[in-house]
Amino acid sequence: MTWSDRDEQIWQEVEEWRHTLYEYEANDLENTYVKWLDQAFQSLPEEVQEKFFERIDGWLFHLHSLLQGSQIQNDARERILTTARAFHPDINAVEDLHLLNIDQLHYIAEQHAGRHRLYSFIQGGAIGTGGIVALGSDLPAMTLINLRSVQLIAITYGFDVQTPFEMMTSLKVFHAASLPARLQAEAWEELMNDLDRKELDYFYSGNDTLTNHSFMEGPLKHMMKATVITMFRKKKWSGIPLISMGIGAGVNYRFTRTITNYAEKFYQYRYLLKKKGE
Repeated sequence: MTWSDRDEQIWQEVEEWRHTLYEYEANDLENTYVKWLDQAFQSLPEEVQEKFFERIDGWLFHLHSLLQGSQIQNDARERILTTARAFHPDINAVEDLHLLNIDQLHYIAEQHAGRHRLYSFIQGGAIGTGGIVALGSDLPAMTLINLRSVQLIAITYGFDVQTPFEMMTSLKVFHAASLPARLQAEAWEELMNDLDRKELDYFYSGNDTLTNHSFMEGPLKHMMKATVITMFRKKKWSGIPLISMGIGAGVNYRFTRTITNYAEKFYQYRYLLKKKGE
């Protein structure tokens, strides 16, 4: 199956976006923050670090399984297939979604990505008005929202995340997109190396470790966001803490926008590779 002119255009867009990952340069403030974080983790025994990150990895795996087994995820999968049938009547399974062209797939993916960006926006606004419980629920809720958004983008482009390889790949895409900007190019290269493996048809045989101390920069930034929100929560207009709500909503929206953009670029890349190969 040959590429269309539109496929070639999207490929160039993905390549240009990929080059921006390699061109990113951290500023002095970020370098100082990274140095402090490295020193903080180096002060912990290696055994403690390993157990800590193993538990986070295990939590992400369980969360993925919980999502895949949920009725809400099955309903979302069926909505994707139903929408796809409006473009092509022969679509019956996730693998058939490759029959659609890339603009049709982008339209479906953007519906779900936009919905999850809205969820994040609302979640961020909610923590700006709540107390300790609301702030404490922010990180689990954001993880759930963004992991689900990656899964639905993968499904939209015809990659079923219920298979072992695609399950692990979706988790690694989520992990890569959650990393600081300076590390996203390296994470992209690791994803590309995984695609080169012969076992990619079903089983995953690469490195199944997800998190490390670099990944923790994201959660720590969310904690800093919570601190700032707490500082401004008492500043109200007509009884509403607009500043803290705006901070929470803006930060969460931007985070999910980064996740969904990274995920769609990756799955567009895979879709085009598969189409060219056929």
